[in-house]
Amino acid sequence: MRDDRLEAKREAATLAEHAAAARALAERLGLEPYPVRYWVVDHDEMNELIAYEGFQRRYPHWRWGMNYERQRQTDRHGLGKAFEIVNNDDPAHAFLQESNTTADQKAVITHVEAHADFFANNRWFGLYADRGADGPNAAARLERNADRLSAIADRPDVDRDAVERLIDAVSSLSDTIDQHSPVDAARGAEGDGPGRPSDSDASPADSAAELRARIAELDLSEAVRRDVFDEEWLAGQEGDAEPDEPRPDVLAFLRDHGKRYDADSGKAVDREPWETTVIDAVREEAYYFAGQKSTKVMNEGWATYWESVMMGGEGFAGPDEFLTYADHMARVLGSPGLNPYKLGFELWTHLELRAARRDVIDRLLRVEGVTPDTFHTRIDLDRVAEALAPHPAIAGAGPATLDDLAALAAAGDPRVDSEAVDRALSAREGDLDPDDAPDIERHPWTLLTYEGLAERHYVLSRPEHRGALRSVSRATLAERARYMFDVDRYPTVEAALADVDRTAGWERMFAVRESHNDVTFLDEFLTDEFVREGNYFTYEYSRAGEEFRVASVDADDVRRKLLLRFTNFGKPTIVALDGNFRNRGELLLGHRYNGVALDEEQAKATLERVFELWGRPVNLATIRTEYAEEEVRRAKRRGREPTGTEAGVRFRYDGEAASEHALADDLVALIAADDVDYDTKPDEWLA
Repeated sequence: MRDDRLEAKREAATLAEHAAAARALAERLGLEPYPVRYWVVDHDEMNELIAYEGFQRRYPHWRWGMNYERQRQTDRHGLGKAFEIVNNDDPAHAFLQESNTTADQKAVITHVEAHADFFANNRWFGLYADRGADGPNAAARLERNADRLSAIADRPDVDRDAVERLIDAVSSLSDTIDQHSPVDAARGAEGDGPGRPSDSDASPADSAAELRARIAELDLSEAVRRDVFDEEWLAGQEGDAEPDEPRPDVLAFLRDHGKRYDADSGKAVDREPWETTVIDAVREEAYYFAGQKSTKVMNEGWATYWESVMMGGEGFAGPDEFLTYADHMARVLGSPGLNPYKLGFELWTHLELRAARRDVIDRLLRVEGVTPDTFHTRIDLDRVAEALAPHPAIAGAGPATLDDLAALAAAGDPRVDSEAVDRALSAREGDLDPDDAPDIERHPWTLLTYEGLAERHYVLSRPEHRGALRSVSRATLAERARYMFDVDRYPTVEAALADVDRTAGWERMFAVRESHNDVTFLDEFLTDEFVREGNYFTYEYSRAGEEFRVASVDADDVRRKLLLRFTNFGKPTIVALDGNFRNRGELLLGHRYNGVALDEEQAKATLERVFELWGRPVNLATIRTEYAEEEVRRAKRRGREPTGTEAGVRFRYDGEAASEHALADDLVALIAADDVDYDTKPDEWLA
């Protein structure tokens, strides 16, 4: 046992050294990550963390046990290995599996450092909470929620099962928040509930009481009172809001205006304070995880890109570790299905390539005598590729090029870290203790600055992209030339290339990393060129052939399909339309129909959960495509797809059973979308 502890301490010290080196390299590459605290855990601890969605403590609920058992079975049967977990926090916490090889641990650490940079700089994560001096404080918030909800569940006057049922209901609606607004945006200026004007003097309860008093003064007959102003109608006036426009934060609407159905009285009653506390806690956590879900492709692609730069490009994986790392990366990028690591990595590389290529084209088009029409004939693109290759001393930075780097440093070259070069020379000559000098054998990047590293990894000098300039069309060149008015001209191609900015690709990446989410990222950078070169296509289920078939290789179709996959986390967009539907206190939700039909059975089951948060009948308006049996048979005979008819439908759940009704034409027009709006950038901070 003592030997095991000593070995664990030695391993921890080694990992701490790797983590410190990875942080130094990440910062030199231009990343600005949160501080990261690393923890080494065993299989069971890792499975627990996965079950708790990356945190060590969560509120009491049965699903954590279900998550744990599912992950344990996955781990046992070799269906997937968890290398790490990292959460968005300041400091971030990263958990490493103790069974990882050293190469895997290094890969994980570099991956984590890039994640921590994305967390710290992508503004979609800032919607969870204002980023003050204390940062997001996610672990503290979630731990506080765990304490509060555990205390509620342990109270003698509260049924623990009722707490879990309420958590079930709220969790099933966790994707109905307004992911494009801060977590507290739905609250009024003075702390009023969402949907309730902060300048209103009278509460809904006061208004309802006044209405009852007025009815009592009318001295109505019992028949009129029963038929017109019955209790159900009066209940519909108590605290129910009719939004001026569709409300995207359904959870906030239910919190503010919902009630609880009391089975004993058969009526909706006001919630207990603890119930609102539970709703607020689970809704707040939904906002925390929204940032991760809405940037999955960007975030994983970002981390994979910089991991590859550090592990492969900068030799963070040692010679004896590289094959293990290559296998690790192949497994990550080779996962089947819609792989966010692969898609994100390729999109970031494509973005980098476009930015670097644009910079070079803009300079070459300013060479005297070069126009869009003469670009490919007047310019020797092979010589351009050679000129764009990094300086030999920069490309091979290390002990063998130390003297050459010293010469560059003496000339004031901004690509070289002159202080590091001086210390390395002093250590080589014996004038400095080697422990006080950079380890340029293991970490040659210490000799270069950000500018030097950008040149060393310049995208247009990589073998796979050396022909990128040759494929530029005349139309693209003409478009770029259109914006070149009154600019300085270069006398030669060599003079133009001398001004090329090797950091252009990375700088563009850093700018995009700040402001985009997956939807806007895909919308802007999933270009025709990317789709064509990556051989992307769409597929759909054929009703005629009763099988899945390739539907299109068109870039617009691929883009649209992917955007549908990522809009609102790939879930249907549901909004609150009316809190007093049909003037009976019923809730009407609307499905923002974008051509993709709801899973109707799942929708009906979800309405049962909504009922628990509303306390009265609930409705959901949607649109579906209906196919006549004869039309389907005719289409099959002719080998074509059947033509369907879109029809509005309203599902209603009254606490006992779900029913289906035709949807009024005005509601069909309200929820139908002529086109899908993918522009989800919050204007207040992107302007």
